[in-house]
Amino acid sequence: MTRDAPPPGYERARVGRAELVARHELVPALREILAGGTVYAYAAGRPDHTRMTGRQPAYAIALPGGERVVVRHNRHGGTFAGMTRDLFHLPTRAPLELAISARLAGAGVPTPLMLGYVVYPVAGVLARSDVMTREIAPGRDLAAALGPQEPESARAAAIAATATLVAVLSRAGARHHDLNVKNVLLAGDVAAPTAYLLDVDRVTFHADRGHCLETNLARLERSARKWRDRFGAPVTDDDLARLRADAQRQL
Repeated sequence: MTRDAPPPGYERARVGRAELVARHELVPALREILAGGTVYAYAAGRPDHTRMTGRQPAYAIALPGGERVVVRHNRHGGTFAGMTRDLFHLPTRAPLELAISARLAGAGVPTPLMLGYVVYPVAGVLARSDVMTREIAPGRDLAAALGPQEPESARAAAIAATATLVAVLSRAGARHHDLNVKNVLLAGDVAAPTAYLLDVDRVTFHADRGHCLETNLARLERSARKWRDRFGAPVTDDDLARLRADAQRQL
C-alpha cells in the first residue's frame, strides 16, 4: 500500500483489507459502503444511479449524506487490456491520479474534484481500485456536443470552450496522452459552456509548453476526425483549424 501522506483535506482509513483515501467529510459514508462490498459495486447496484459510458461504465450516485459523486473502476486500456483487465501493481494508479488532479486544480485547469479512492489488494503486489470524483451536472462530453443533431451555434461554443481548456492545460505544462472527445466534459450554459478535463491519470508534466500544446491538439484533432468518420459528427477541418488557432492564441 502507499504510505505517502494524503493531501490536505484528505485522510486515510482501512476497512477490512481495503485502504481508503478521501475527503474528511466523506470517510464515514465510505466506511459504511465498504462494510458491505466495493464502492463501485454499491454504485452499480443503486437503482437511482446515472450510468456513464466509457472504457467501463461509471456511475453517478448520491452517497449517504447527500454528496453527488461519480464512481469509476480503474481498468487498463490498450493492446494488453484483455489480459491485465483491472489488475494493477500496488499502490495502483489511484494515488498518482489524486496527485495529478490536485496539481491541475492548483494550476487552474478545470477538472472535476477527485474526492477519493479505494485500493483493494488481490494477491501479492496486485490490487484493484475505485476512484470517486465530484459530479458536474448537468453536463455532456464533447462527443455529444459534436453530434449531428446539435445546432451550429452550440457546436461552435463547445469548440471554443475546448480550445480554452487545451490552452490552460498546456500552459500548466501538462500533456494528456489520451485527450479525446469522450474525456472533455462540457457543463453550464450551452451558449458559453466550461470544458472540464477527465481521466487525468493519463496526464504527464513537461517544461516545454509549446510541445504540450502541439501534442494535446494533435491527439484531440485525431479523435475528432475519428468521431466524424465513424459516427458522422459534423465537425469540419475548418472547425478544427479554429480550435487550433484559438488555443494557440491563448497559450
